[in-house]
Amino acid sequence: MLLVLLALILAMGATVALQKAFTPKFGLDLAGGTTVTLTPVTLDGKAPPEESLNRAVDIIRARVNGTGISDSEVAKANDNIVIQIPGVGQAEALKLIATTAEMRFRQVLAVAPAKMQPQAVATTPAAPTPAGTQSAAPSKGPGTSATPAGRALSSALTAPSPSASPAARAGHRSGARAGAKSTGKTEAGASPSPTQSPQPADDDPLAGQDTSGIDPAMITKFREIDCTANDHGQGAQDDPNTQMVACSDDKSARYILDKAAVQGSEISSAAAGLRQDTGEWVVNLSFKSRGATQWADLTGKAFNSQPPRNQLAVVLDGLVISAPVANGRITGGNTEISGGFTQATATELADQLKYGALPLKFKQGSVETVSSTLGQDQLRGGLISGALGLLVVVIYLLLYYRGLGLVGVASLGVATIVTYLTVAVLSQNAGFRLSLPHIIGLVVSIGITADSFIVYFERVRDEIKEGHRTLRSAVEVAWRRARRTILVADAVMFIAAVVLFFLAVGGVAGFAFAMGLTTLIDVVVVFMFTKPLMTIAARLRFFAKGHKLSGLDAERMSRTGSAEQTLQEA
Repeated sequence: MLLVLLALILAMGATVALQKAFTPKFGLDLAGGTTVTLTPVTLDGKAPPEESLNRAVDIIRARVNGTGISDSEVAKANDNIVIQIPGVGQAEALKLIATTAEMRFRQVLAVAPAKMQPQAVATTPAAPTPAGTQSAAPSKGPGTSATPAGRALSSALTAPSPSASPAARAGHRSGARAGAKSTGKTEAGASPSPTQSPQPADDDPLAGQDTSGIDPAMITKFREIDCTANDHGQGAQDDPNTQMVACSDDKSARYILDKAAVQGSEISSAAAGLRQDTGEWVVNLSFKSRGATQWADLTGKAFNSQPPRNQLAVVLDGLVISAPVANGRITGGNTEISGGFTQATATELADQLKYGALPLKFKQGSVETVSSTLGQDQLRGGLISGALGLLVVVIYLLLYYRGLGLVGVASLGVATIVTYLTVAVLSQNAGFRLSLPHIIGLVVSIGITADSFIVYFERVRDEIKEGHRTLRSAVEVAWRRARRTILVADAVMFIAAVVLFFLAVGGVAGFAFAMGLTTLIDVVVVFMFTKPLMTIAARLRFFAKGHKLSGLDAERMSRTGSAEQTLQEA
């Protein structure tokens, strides 16, 4: 057991040395970080419902925890949400929590290039399929680009349902063929193959497109919107019950979109993965039962419509990230966003969708950098108090148990080494950040660890007083009886730590994590170090013969036994 423990310590030490992670990462209170205040924005300008705020807090907390950032705090402050993120340069986390990931699926009613330029290359009105499939011909003219940001949505291409059409299962190539066929069905009177012709800047972007059923206000806004502006509509209020004008996320196209037919709340799961046939990164979506029905109705409606109304817009936070052509009515409730993703961008979008769409729109009220000056003083004080506490425990063990106390001191030393290496490894590889609540939990664990040694030592003494002839037999019998008590005590402590960790947040959860971690380390040290070391000590003459300084001397044991017997008789 000692060799196994030594191998474990060496492996952890080598990991720390190779990664040069000798100092653990610190939390917000020790290393500083960023504090972000999010202010909700509602359609009517009134205060948001309490239920919506609570749900937003839960979702943002899940998102932040999903990034692996430890010791972060998400809490309400009146009608605002305050997020505290430890460390510096947390741009990715800030982007994650600020993005509402409010996804809608809408039918496209009209589409045009983002901004008409003099002598711009034009095609038939249906050709602008910026969100067509990835395999569409990569024409550079406005209105023939493959997709905004190169993304496409292939319904039921991954894990297709048995009822999916062959075209839907044919992958990107079928989407490209469908897109070409759609171009030939336009009502603009153009030839089936796209032709290039000069187009004046003042041409109507809706020329040749069916405007029936479109709100006149949307038509006016569509003609006036400039998607090449810096904000180009990002984060615009997206009312699912009304039509809207939106830009593509790469500023290449503008759309008039119908009411939302499927909302992001109907997504049951989202995951990033690699397509087997192309090896590209995609985001796979699965809808809930109601969402699956809505998705089937939407794809069927679009499939039976003329271009560009045969396109489905995927709207994320007010921007169109994809608008593919519908190849048929898709059942089964599965769809896929593909094209132009890296592993990082696919995972980011999947996380945003997986942890849920926020029920409210938010704007960043303030972003502040928190200094670590005060935290360093607190860290120094915490380390000093921990060192003093450890010193007091060591002195007590040596005075009370004498030579036997050396076993306890050695066990505390090993527990300290294992704890330090564990914290360093978790900090480097699991996003763990050491904060003051963690340090408090580690300091308190000194007493928990010492308790286990004391239980075992006292049981050994009891066995000697009961008349065991040799120390070896007393050590073994005492261990069989003491380990049950140690395991029960540690189990109770660990259960308390787990319950506290899941029910609490912030600093209290950090304290619970440290307490649970050190409880597990206590079990490892007692079973793999203290017991084997006691077995070795029992073979030494110094302990076996009961030297006066061993803490197991026969004279002291007999005096203690006589005193106890006298008390019992009294």
